Order: sequence, then C-alpha cells, then structure tokens
Amino acid sequence: MSEDVDQRDSAQPDFDVVVVGAGFAGMYLIHRLRSLNLTVQVLEAADDVGGTWYWNRYPGARCDIQSIDYSYSFDAELDAEWQWEEKYATQPEILRYANHVADRFDLRRSIRFGTKVEKARWDEQAAQWLVTTAAGDTVTGRHYVMATGCLSLPKPPEFDGFETFEGEVYFTGRWPHEDPNLSGKRVGVIGTGSSGIQSIPIIAAEADTLTVFQRTPNYSLPAHNGPVSDDLLALKQQDQAGYREAARWSRAGVPGARSEESAMALSAAEQQQRLDQAWETGTLFAIGGAFSDVVINPQSNEVVADYIRAKIRSTVEDPEVAETLCPTDYPFGTKRPCLDSGYYDTFNRDNVSLIDLRKTPIQRITEGGIETADGLIELDVLVFATGFDAMTGALVAVDIEGKDGLSLAEAWVDGPQTYLGLTVVGFPNFFTITGPGSPSVLSNMMVSIEQHVDWVSSCIADLRNDGFVAIEATETAQAGWGQHVNDAANITLYPQTNSWYMGANVPGKPRVFLPYIGGVDSYRRACDEVVGKDYLGFTRWALPGGNGSEAERSASNDGVVRSMQVDVAAVLDFMAELDLPPLESMSPEDARAFMAGTSEQRPPGPDVGEVVDGEYPAADGPLPYRLYRPATPGPHQLTVYFHGGGWVLGSEQSDDPLCRDLCVRSNSIIVSCDYRHGPEHRFPAAPDDAWAALQWATAQSETLGAAPGPLVIAGWSAGANLATVVAQQAARDGGPEIAGQVLITPVTDSDFTRPSYTENGDGYVLTMGLMNWFWDHYCDPADRANPRVAPLRAPDLSGLAPALIMTADFDPLRDEGIAYVEALQAAGVAAEHLRARGHIHTSIGAVDVVISGAPLRQELAAAIQRFHTQEARV
Repeated sequence: MSEDVDQRDSAQPDFDVVVVGAGFAGMYLIHRLRSLNLTVQVLEAADDVGGTWYWNRYPGARCDIQSIDYSYSFDAELDAEWQWEEKYATQPEILRYANHVADRFDLRRSIRFGTKVEKARWDEQAAQWLVTTAAGDTVTGRHYVMATGCLSLPKPPEFDGFETFEGEVYFTGRWPHEDPNLSGKRVGVIGTGSSGIQSIPIIAAEADTLTVFQRTPNYSLPAHNGPVSDDLLALKQQDQAGYREAARWSRAGVPGARSEESAMALSAAEQQQRLDQAWETGTLFAIGGAFSDVVINPQSNEVVADYIRAKIRSTVEDPEVAETLCPTDYPFGTKRPCLDSGYYDTFNRDNVSLIDLRKTPIQRITEGGIETADGLIELDVLVFATGFDAMTGALVAVDIEGKDGLSLAEAWVDGPQTYLGLTVVGFPNFFTITGPGSPSVLSNMMVSIEQHVDWVSSCIADLRNDGFVAIEATETAQAGWGQHVNDAANITLYPQTNSWYMGANVPGKPRVFLPYIGGVDSYRRACDEVVGKDYLGFTRWALPGGNGSEAERSASNDGVVRSMQVDVAAVLDFMAELDLPPLESMSPEDARAFMAGTSEQRPPGPDVGEVVDGEYPAADGPLPYRLYRPATPGPHQLTVYFHGGGWVLGSEQSDDPLCRDLCVRSNSIIVSCDYRHGPEHRFPAAPDDAWAALQWATAQSETLGAAPGPLVIAGWSAGANLATVVAQQAARDGGPEIAGQVLITPVTDSDFTRPSYTENGDGYVLTMGLMNWFWDHYCDPADRANPRVAPLRAPDLSGLAPALIMTADFDPLRDEGIAYVEALQAAGVAAEHLRARGHIHTSIGAVDVVISGAPLRQELAAAIQRFHTQEARV
C-alpha cells in the first residue's frame, strides 16, 4: 500500500458505497442509493453496462424467465414503457434494455468502466473499505458491495493440451462482440448445459459439421418462443402493481398458482394431461410445478423425468442417440433444466454427431482437434460451453480481506457461509447481492436482485440515521442461517446430484448446496423479520471517540431468524390458511370426529408385510389393537406402541402412518394397543389398560409371531406417558422384562411453569390451551402429582429399561421431556436424548408430509433395533 493510501486510511471515505459490477444489480444499486442521498461508485471491468448480458453473446443466448417477468419493477413508468419483442428475450434485446435503463436514469456517471477490482481491504480503525483496481488506483467506501452476479466467472478448460490447439477457440461466456464466421468449418462444442443447448442448433445450421461432446445429458424443454403472450400481457396490464407484488411474494419470483397435489395422488391419465399442458406452456416453472412434490418425492420426480425422456425418444430419430441424450442418473430439476428451440431436432441433422464422454472420454486436445478413446476428431473450431464457477467464483476471485487479515477465500475454504446470503461474519459493511444462501439462481433473478438491493440500501440508510457507521453479522446468526439453508436443501432431491448448485462442476470446490431453496416469499419474510426485530443477528457500532458511552455507541442483537424446519413451517402456514377451529373449542365427540376426518386425508405411510386387527384383554374388557408385521422373513422382535391424543383422542389406528414407518425401518412387529379415554374413562383407566396390554403382549408374543425375548415399549405424547408409567410399574413389580423405551415427545409432568410452555404455548398445534383441555378431561387436579400421571415425579427411577427420549424444539412439552432424560440419567438409567431440531410436537408422525422428520424416525427405529439386542440389556 502506498504512502498516499496510508494517509487516507483514517480520512472520510470517498463514497458511502463502492460497488463492483454494473449488471442489473449494480445499476439498480446506483438508482436506489441515490434516492437515499448516499454517494456511490460502481467499478466495472467491461466497457459498458449489462453484466452477464454484456459478456454472454453466444449464438442463441436468451433468458429462461419470460421477458415480461425478467425486468425491473421498481419504476412503474419504466415497466409500462418498455415493450418486449419476444416471450424469451435474446441477449441483444436484454442488453438494449440495460442500456435504456442506464440512459433513462443517468446511471453511467456513477460507473467507472474498464476497471477491474483486484483487492478490497477493511480498515477497522476508519470503518471503511479500501478497494484497489488492477491499475493500482484505490477507492474508499464506507460500505462495499459485490454485485458481480452468480454466473459471471467462466470455468477454465480442464483438458490436457488445450493450449496446443491451432484452430479457433471460443467460450460461450466470453463470446466475441463480432460473431465469428463458422460457415464451412468443422466445429466441436464441449458442454450441454444451458449455453450449449441454446447455441448448438444455431451453430449446427452454419457449420459444415458439428460434433457435440456430452458428459452429462440435460433435461431440456421446448421454449415455444414467439411474441409475448397476449393473455400474460393483459394480466399484467390489468393490475401492473398487483402483478409485480404477486411476483415478490411468490415462491420463485414469478406469479402463478402452486399445485397442491402430488403426482402420486393422480391417475396416469391425469398425470399425462397435466404434463402435456405444462409442456405446451413452455416455461420451467410450469413443468417443475406440475405437481406439488417434484423436488422432494422421487416417485413424482420420476413421473416428470419419464415424460421428458419419452419426448426425447419421440423427437430424435436414431434410438442410440436418443438414449444418449436421455438423463437417467439424476432427478429432474436437480441440475438446471433448460429451455430450447429445436435442440433435440438438431441431432436429426446429417452434419451433427454426438460423442458420449462417459463411454468415449476425451484423452487430450491436440493441434488439430480432440483425441478421444476412439481416435482423433479433427476440428477447425472449439467452443467451450462448460459453464461457470457459480455463485462464489466471482466473489473469491477478488482478494477481499476482512477483520484481522482474514480473506474471504480463507473464510470459505470449507464452503460459503453467509447470513441471509447478504453478509459474512468477519467482513463488516460488506454485502453480496444474490450471494450463496439466498434464492438467487433458483428464482427470477430480477425479483431477487431488487429485493437484495432494497434491503442493503435500507440497511445502510438505517445505520446512518441511527448514528452507526458499521454493521456485521454475528456468528450465531450466520450459523443458524447456514443450518436453515442446509435443512431446506436436505428435504429435497438436490443434494443427490453433482451439479453446479452443489459446486460439483469445479474441481476442488467444497460440495455445499449454494442457493436457498425455501422460496422467494419465505426468504423475503425472513429478511423483513430481521429488520423488524431491530436487525436481529447483527452488531452495529459507531466510530470510537464519539459522544455517549460504549454501550450507546454500539448495539448487538444476537439471535437466529429461522430455526424451524422449512417443511414444518409450511405445514403451519397451510393450517393457518385453513383457519381451523381450535380443538379445545370443541366437545370431545366433535374433536374425535374432526381428527378422524383429517386422518383420512393424510398420506398412508409405507406398505408393510401384514396388518392384523384384533382385541386384547384390557383392564375392564377387550380393547382393539392393530399389528404391523414387516415384509421380511420372521420371526421379528415385538414392540408395543401407545398412540397419542391427550388421553382423550385417538385409537389403535390413529398413528397408522407412524407405526407403518417404524415397522419398516426397525424391521420389527409394532402392535398398537388402544386404551380407554377421558372424559368417559378418566385416570387411572388409561394406565390400567396400558399395563394390561404390556402383560398380554408379553404372554402372547409367540402367538403374535414374535421372536423370543423381552419387548420394547414405545409411544407418542400421551401414549409415551403411558409407556413411561408401565415401564416404571414393571421395574417395581419385577416384570415383565422390558428391553427398552422409545418415548416420542412424552408428557412426563403436569407442571405448566417450565419455559417451553411460555415459549411454545401458542401457534404450534399443541398449545397450552389444548393441554389444559386434555388434562381437564383426563385427570382430576388432586391426582396430577401421582407418578402414574406425572412419571417424572416418581420417587425412584433406578432399574428402568434403557430409554431414547425425543423432544421437539417448538413443543410445550420440550422441557419436561428433557427433565425426564436428566432424571433417568441421574438414577443410573441408560437414557439418551434425541432432539428434534426445528420440529413441533406433531411433526414427527407426519410421514410423507414432513420430510425432515424421516432421519429422526430412522433414529427411533434404530433405537428399537438396538434395544432388542442383548448388548442393550446388559
């Protein structure tokens, strides 16, 4: 750093905000920051505006979001005056639009073109960024924003001998401004992602021969391009503001209704009809959203994938070529699908050939072409359509140095970590537009860009207005957001595929799911909530030496904005939309009828080998049971299960999907035993029946087809309460022997004063009001300290069978479940606590609805298997 720069370190910065990139994000930043009376300087390596659309000039380059949606919404007059020529605009038209915006809002006076940024350093003392260009100039800014785009740094070639090729070489991501003449030439295109699929039909029409080198086939759909749809145009013009607002609060940044039905809920004819309609629509979101569960349910995904493969086979005349073009080893959508204009028809041309690199890999590039395992293919032109170092490449390409000399590349060595995809711990006043951890590439980028720019601009203005100069995310907030992003991804099929979404296209890049899949709407709510809670998850401070105490010159508001599982939150949102009456407002009879009705609409759970209904001799006469037997050869171990329902609701069939799931996963017999319910049969009827069920199942285990040995007892909620009660009674009475206890969000006490009742007593299905309703119908207040009601209060817990106790974060019963684990451990019992992170009381049993519950159910099943072994009982 020069002496002049050192002298400027403690001075006022040149600008309030320094921005890298003059694409759509950088352009809107200028406009938005100016409107807040903030000074801004944009540094851009290119000679003009446009960002991605300045560089990506390859033949056939188009957006894959309809033009009418792929445009700014911040200015109503701009929105109304620009008329798109086509449904999917070409690169030249998009670039004309960018130039129109730059001219209309006089943006270029805030941009330095031909300026590549090489380094940015945070000056802690002056609370500003020093940004250094390739020319050696330094610009200082209070805030530093990387608006470099998600797909802007092309991947370098990864083939031996690349530098020896003597013909013409072009990259789709850096195509010449003057189109090269390919007429009469032998052209090879490497890559069949979006740029390859868009350019191949056009190159094929010009070249003498075209050889396409494909490593991984892609799913591509016909764009059915043409003029903007009159219907869509009319819809937008009828209510321009409403249309744009609907986009902001949609899942993908494009207005449209969501499917609420799984493909598995439809007949084959209905599936075909829906997919035919989506195919003719010619949009990515139409076919991806044809069913509600395409990205989470392998069976529904395969319906879509089979449909597209059938279209490929019916289009490509050579059956072998058609099969080579059919993706078969990854789910639809988990690599970026494409929209095309005649892509598959291109392979019917006599001058086009396809090389399957999985069967015939490239050995090296030579002076005259590409040498494969089958020999040399002579070429005059090489086109690399090999994609980008997505989402992080352009960010770490600049040497960004935060606090204590930490570089961004070092901070992200194991994968990017951000708070909201906007900020990074250790890098104050640093923002990324559509960065990793935000919806970005899984959304309409224009909607996401505007939302990010609005948030960043408002944040900077709020800092100024509140007397602060700097802001930084907390480690807790960043870790929490990273967990949320991963949780959202892990309930989908995306992590199964080696895609650029996972960073898998770049050798050595950490395999991390990069975007946020929770949806534009959910993400916007989270960002708004952060601000509404006084910048939750951030620390803000003023410069040293100002007026006021240290506390007054700083504000830290640590916390996590999203800790609930995404699918659990979706279920709660859906229930809120239904505006259902609370159960506690009903009579027991009406509540039972209501629960029976809702049970009919739930997914049934997995198939088992056999389901047997029968009766067992309960304490006051026979009661029903339902037995679930695995499909595998027996005999199997036996688990007795007690259903939930607050001792008032439910039956031996009410937890049917959960019992099926546990049967399959644990490979053991599950027998669900009903018991008498209040208010007709109050305490102690239920524990008396549960005790009778345990004795009966032990005595009849051989008749039930079970293997010799003690059984496991299990239950959910009130049923888990009964399981604890009978486990204690068996220990006191010297038998029956119990191999283990699996207690799912159990009731263990009658005390409502624990913090979890305060934190989770409303809004999470099981409420404090509903628990009062259950207790009032089940047990007199005078009996609620009885250990057969509140097993946590038992005077001696020693000698009990080993236990796995699951508690849910958003459950009023959480703390009493944890207290029971601790009490068992203190008594010398082998008790394990399984935390259902981000779950509510009812979500674990929502089989095939709450996908994030599947790993937890697997742990429950593993505990059942473990308890059935001799080692667990020693």
